[in-house]
Amino acid sequence: MQAGENLIPLGRLKKRAEFLRLRDGRAWRTSSFVLQARRRPVTSLPNSGMTRFGFTATRRLGSAVTRNRARRRLKETVRLIAHEHAQPGYDYVVIARQGALTKPFEHIQKELRQALEGIHKDKTAKA
Repeated sequence: MQAGENLIPLGRLKKRAEFLRLRDGRAWRTSSFVLQARRRPVTSLPNSGMTRFGFTATRRLGSAVTRNRARRRLKETVRLIAHEHAQPGYDYVVIARQGALTKPFEHIQKELRQALEGIHKDKTAKA
């Protein structure tokens, strides 16, 4: 498989209500990000098999330039990793942490793999 070739279609979360719905879902915390996940109701979208991701970085992380850099790094990580471990029909929110700026890119990829595996494996995922 070539880089960036997705087996499942990836969509984007854009509306505030979509982000807030995931707040009540499962969460997995790492030094680079917090991953929140929740299964999407079947009737919510015509393409309910799509996996959707949303990205956010709080002001506490730094200036707009810093927050955008963290989001770009996380978006690229998701683009490369999501097809392997993301579940169709789920929505995910990735919240940037300081490690998204300081950790090597390969480390962030490893953390995302572990988070996507762990969030679906363990029913009490609050690591």
